[in-house]
Amino acid sequence: LQATVFKDNNADPQAWPIVFTKVPECVVGPTDTVQLPGAAVSSQIDYEAELAVVIGTGGKNIARADAMRHVFGYTIVNDVTARDVQMRHQQWDMGKSFDTFCPMGPWIVTADELDGRKTRVRCWVNGELRQDGPTENMIFDIPTLIETISRGITLYPGDVIATGTPAGVGMGLSPPRYIQSGDVIRIAVDGIGEIENRFS
Repeated sequence: LQATVFKDNNADPQAWPIVFTKVPECVVGPTDTVQLPGAAVSSQIDYEAELAVVIGTGGKNIARADAMRHVFGYTIVNDVTARDVQMRHQQWDMGKSFDTFCPMGPWIVTADELDGRKTRVRCWVNGELRQDGPTENMIFDIPTLIETISRGITLYPGDVIATGTPAGVGMGLSPPRYIQSGDVIRIAVDGIGEIENRFS
């Protein structure tokens, strides 16, 4: 599940969180190769560096005040996105759900070791810093995301919620700069570590 963006992305602060799913076939490891689908499928592959929340205690209709009790810990996600496919559909799932489009890792840091509401997310493309933002700038904080996503939907232990991305994605640059074969994307979250994936 993925849920929000940072305040510097010019999103409407009054809107509900945007929520969508990524299928299990997306998930690969912290150093695995991400497979580009080919230009006939998409020519606008983008990166999104994100802190991810790992659910420890399941539940449904979780109140915001109780939400952090359901968090086991945190990890890193690259919410890889085919922008042209994403924009073609009213639902974002297809553009977010290609095989290998969710590198994750390198491990889980437990909630007693890290406050995910007060850390920093950064992303480099071929060594160039593109994204850098504190999680305090999320439009919707982690308790609000858990409350929203669990309304009528059961969350289970091991479920992962990616919390959104800072400014600096390729689509937002002028001109846009999308991922090419051979590019290496490195994402770091303070207190967790790094993932680094080559695209091919």
